[in-house]
Parts: sequence; C-alpha cells; structure tokens
Amino acid sequence: MSVKKKPLVVVTRKLPDSIETRMRELFDARINLDDTPLSPEQLAEAARTADVLVPTVTDHITADIVNQADCKLKLIANFGNGVDNIDVEAAHARGITVTNTPKVLTEDTADMTMALILAVPRRMIEGASILTEGKPWAGWSPTWMLGHRIGGKRLGIIGMGRIGQAVARRARAFGLQIHYHNRRPVAPKIAEELGATYWESLDQMLARMDIISVNCPHTPATYHLLSARRLKLIRKDAYIVNTARGEVTDEDTLIKLIEGGEIGGAGLDVYEHEPAVNPKLVRLAKAGKVALLPHMGSATIEGRVEMGEKVIINIRTFLDAHKPPDRVLPSML
Repeated sequence: MSVKKKPLVVVTRKLPDSIETRMRELFDARINLDDTPLSPEQLAEAARTADVLVPTVTDHITADIVNQADCKLKLIANFGNGVDNIDVEAAHARGITVTNTPKVLTEDTADMTMALILAVPRRMIEGASILTEGKPWAGWSPTWMLGHRIGGKRLGIIGMGRIGQAVARRARAFGLQIHYHNRRPVAPKIAEELGATYWESLDQMLARMDIISVNCPHTPATYHLLSARRLKLIRKDAYIVNTARGEVTDEDTLIKLIEGGEIGGAGLDVYEHEPAVNPKLVRLAKAGKVALLPHMGSATIEGRVEMGEKVIINIRTFLDAHKPPDRVLPSML
C-alpha cells in the first residue's frame, strides 16, 4: 500500500521549537534553522517548489513571485496578523489562498503600547541610561529629570480595532481621557465601556490630543496617514506612539518636527524602512526626545507559539479541503 506524500511546507524564518517540531510531524517541512531572511530569489524558488509557504512580515511576497509560470503554491499561511507583506490580490487572482494569524497578539501589543505611553512623558529610558551608561548621578533631587504625569491627559487612538480597544482599556485605568478616529464609530456599548469620544475628522482630533497612538494596519489607504500636513497639526507638547507599522507615518517629517521642537516627542516600535532605523532618530533618542524599541511589541513566547498554532490549523484545514478559519480576501483589506 502506498504512503500518501506529505505536502512540502517552506517556513521562511525560525519559529518556536514546539511549532517547528509539530510542523515536521505533520508536513514535509523545510525549516530556516539559521533565521537568515530569504532573498527575493529564494522566495521565488520556494514558490516554485512548495505547496505551502509560511512567510513573515520580513518577507515580501510580490505579484512577480506568485505569477511565475511554474509557481506551485496553493496556500500562503502568513505568520502574522498584518498581510501588507503579501500581494493578496495577485495571490487571489492566481487561485492561491492567503491566511493570517489574527486575535493572538492583541494584549501583547497593547501592553507595549501602554509601556511607551508611560515611558516618553516620564523619561524612563532616558533615566535608565544614566545608570546603565555610567553617567554621573548625584542622587535624588526635587528638580532633576522631571517628566509629565499622564493622568487627565487626552489620548487619541488612530484605529479602534482589537488592539486600539485594548490600549484604551489600559489607558483608561491610568486616568487618560479616551478619544479615537476610525473608519466608523465602534458599537455604543464599547464606546460607553471605554468612555471613548469618536472623531470623524482625524485632523480635528490630532490638533487637540496630548498623546497620539497609532494602532491601525498598514494598507494603501493608511500609507502616510500621518502625512507632513497632518503632523504639523499636532500640538508642540504632544507626542506620538507607534506600535503598528512605520509606513503609516511620514517619518522624515516627524523627525524634523521633533528636532525643531514642533512636536514633543515619540515612542516608536516600528519604522518606515525597517530594519533600517534613521540615524537621526537614534540621535533624538540619545537626546531624550524619543524612545525607540526594535519592533518587539508582539514579542512574547506565548504569542509566538499561539501564532504558530494558528498557522498549523490554517494549513491542516486547507489540506483537508475545508475553508481555513483565517482566510484573507482582497475585499477585506
């Protein structure tokens, strides 16, 4: 009796050991042991040989890759919630199913967003560097390293989806007033729970907030949503926190406005040209104007394992000829 051949699954980056082990058990899994990002040529080769591709945010699955004449892919099971790294429309037109891993990293990302909301006005990273970099410290002083309290301040959330709402819940517990801009208002019950004020006009909201949190996905519609024009609406003593995608903000203009004292500062976990970080941002961080993190908002062991489990469920469901639970369609973007 012949043994049914396992589908070839190419995984582009190293995943948690428990997930890789399970993938090896279930599939003919090609694992990236050294975690070196695949080149465009290697991704194209994977599309020509694999039944299933498991990419991450660092892998750009373009129309050229999926439109190769000998592309063999049947499923792109993205290891991540955002799918801006994949040309979903081109994949769909080619008959390739795309899935993601939603509802896994909401709490982790909201935790890190709240950490940055606290870190910038209280000068946490700037203060910590005094001790870790051997700078002189004479001890406590009533006027030294003074920051700003956040209780009573206005927080403007851009994107009131799952993560935006989770940020609002945390922020409300710290005494912040919750405001938000979204494509449409949230349900009245949620707005009441969060004490949230809806702004149909993003411009009007930006001009009145003390803190702005970017929590929307990166899509063609949100590229440079915080444009040069909109960034100039922000108050001089306000600051921006971004744990979503760097492309949502015109980073060059943000830097110029912070350098010129036109915006109070920023807390950033994502960057417009990742993994490159603008040297001017690094200089601003050393000057205490911004707090920078290396895209670690969702980096928890629990979160990564749950993401991997979702990927496996999507693959198995698809291979069993059923609709994967986390299928992404062009109309959803």
